[in-house]
Amino acid sequence: MTDLQKTRAEVDEIDRQIAELFEKRMRLTEDIAEFKLQHGVRVVDPEREEEMYRELRGMASSEFNAMGIQEVLKQIISISRKRQYQIQTENGLTEDLGFEEIDEVYKNKKVVFQGVEGAYGYAAMLEYFGEDVNCFHVATFKEAIEAIVNKEANFAVLPIENSTAGIVTDMYDLLMSYDITIVDEHTLKVEHKLLGLPGTKLTDIESVYSHPQALSQCKPYLDQHEEWIQKEYTNTAAACKKISDDGDPTQAAIGSEYAARLYGLDILAENIHYDNNNSTRFIIVSRNKMFRSDARRVSICFNTRHSQGSLYNILSHIIYNQLNMTLIESRPIPDSPWEYRFFVDFEGNLNDSAVKNALRGIRHDAMDLRILGNY
Repeated sequence: MTDLQKTRAEVDEIDRQIAELFEKRMRLTEDIAEFKLQHGVRVVDPEREEEMYRELRGMASSEFNAMGIQEVLKQIISISRKRQYQIQTENGLTEDLGFEEIDEVYKNKKVVFQGVEGAYGYAAMLEYFGEDVNCFHVATFKEAIEAIVNKEANFAVLPIENSTAGIVTDMYDLLMSYDITIVDEHTLKVEHKLLGLPGTKLTDIESVYSHPQALSQCKPYLDQHEEWIQKEYTNTAAACKKISDDGDPTQAAIGSEYAARLYGLDILAENIHYDNNNSTRFIIVSRNKMFRSDARRVSICFNTRHSQGSLYNILSHIIYNQLNMTLIESRPIPDSPWEYRFFVDFEGNLNDSAVKNALRGIRHDAMDLRILGNY
């Protein structure tokens, strides 16, 4: 035990020396940052970093230690780089992010939504823009975004995440494909109901139509009726319209109370989703790069280099700027098998120095960084 205590004491002394040397190194880092700032020198110097890795790896007594030294040095260099970015930002050296600050998202504009009247997207649009909104609908998410790009509408209201079923993957894929901006969001409480023709009984039903997300959110209820055939449809309201148009009492749909009133259907079962807190987050998108002065969520996407620790190094810019990451998702990159693009949300405003500093660092460490919006 005495030998262990002695060894631990030596380890503690080494750790203290490491801490003192780290402090000294960071002071030198600040001197380097000031020099680079005055002379317009880039923060990142890949050749210098590689030279440091080679030299220190050569000092190791084993391959295991060589890898360890390199990983420690990578972290120290990464931290030093983040401090240099902070100093640049503190001295007013920032990048033009290309976004215009506005007081609010103007509501007297033309709006497009996916689906038909009575869909949850329609309800979310009415809640956000008001009952007198100038709007039209299209069949698909892609058509809604293309209406924005082609200047047929100013805004689109599109679902991106459900509290029980998770992300809307199609929406993430479309965000990768079009140069659009998320300018706001709206959360709608979703209450699914089983709807049928007037006079229909549960025993009459043979098939149930709805959007795949709605079917998923009502799975425990539907599983109690194994005799019902579940059929996917483009959206909940379109499924309700089909039931009304077909006039077939063996068909039912999952939709909203609003859709029941709109298409003259009876509510056969109330709130059949398994989560009473079920809600869907909708994004308001525009072709214009703008953000509200009170925006508190930043959404970005990027690719990573194929190197050890690359994702950690990118996300650490959020950590070291004391920002709170609220979401991370990955999606396959088309025509690039087994390669992925990451979507990240974190709290902040594009006017915040911490956000500017984090985005500067991420831009240098990531590939194809896009700021999807601040809202």
